[in-house]
Amino acid sequence: MAEDIKSLIEKINQEGIQAAEEKARQIEKEAKAKAEHLIKEAKVRAEQIIAEAEERVQLAEEKGRVLLKQAGRDLLLLVRSEINAMLDKLVAQEVKHALSADALAHILTSLVHDICKHQKTEIVIALSKEDSAKVKENFLGKLKEELRKQIVLKPSDEIRAGFVISFDAGRSQFDFSDKALAEYISTFLRPKLKEVFEG
Repeated sequence: MAEDIKSLIEKINQEGIQAAEEKARQIEKEAKAKAEHLIKEAKVRAEQIIAEAEERVQLAEEKGRVLLKQAGRDLLLLVRSEINAMLDKLVAQEVKHALSADALAHILTSLVHDICKHQKTEIVIALSKEDSAKVKENFLGKLKEELRKQIVLKPSDEIRAGFVISFDAGRSQFDFSDKALAEYISTFLRPKLKEVFEG
């Protein structure tokens, strides 16, 4: 009987050990499954985080490129504007220099002589105050005598150099002022300047 009890105890121990081992295996299996699931979820989340970060970096780089391109365009426009302003100023200075009182008197004498062959109306010439005084002193008297026609010199605050002339008593006019000539010359030069910029 003692042997039966001993055998029964061993059997119970064995079954308890087997049950415990089975339970341990079950716990281990569940733990591994949970761990694998957690690792899988962590990998997916890590991949999402990396993808989002790469996307943000790509967007930031793209934005940086766009901003850099815009800044370059703005700088080019500013430089072009400054160069155009310098060109306009330089042309205006050169035109003003070229249209001295003596040069004006010579131009006006030739122009009035040629026009008076075809028209007999009053000629109105607008000049800067300074040029008007000089032209009046030297050439107006001679022209009036030669052509026997009414020539009116009008000083103008708006004209710094050059002249505006009318052959029909002021109803229409031709603008040869420094401003108009500089504008015309600049209009001619700007396409050449644009080629330089684009080149």
